[in-house]
Amino acid sequence: MTYMLCRNRVADFARWRAVFASHEAAHQNAGLRLVWLGVEEQKNVFFLFEVASMEKARQFIGDPAAGKAAEASGVIEGEYHFVEDGGGYGRG
Repeated sequence: MTYMLCRNRVADFARWRAVFASHEAAHQNAGLRLVWLGVEEQKNVFFLFEVASMEKARQFIGDPAAGKAAEASGVIEGEYHFVEDGGGYGRG
């Protein structure tokens, strides 16, 4: 399984989360399913999507609308990394 691990440094967590939540349909259309959202450090938010298609995920990230949404939500900086399930220790 492929995942996309993301980090956003944000000005205001509540504002960021409201905008983020309003894009649920766009995430789903891009083949992204939110698995978890970190809430401990509210200025530096980590979240993980399950990725159905890396191609669609990359298109979503590169879409100018995603950049506008990030700006509207108060993202100061962000990063993403595609990762795979490690399968646990002692396998294979």
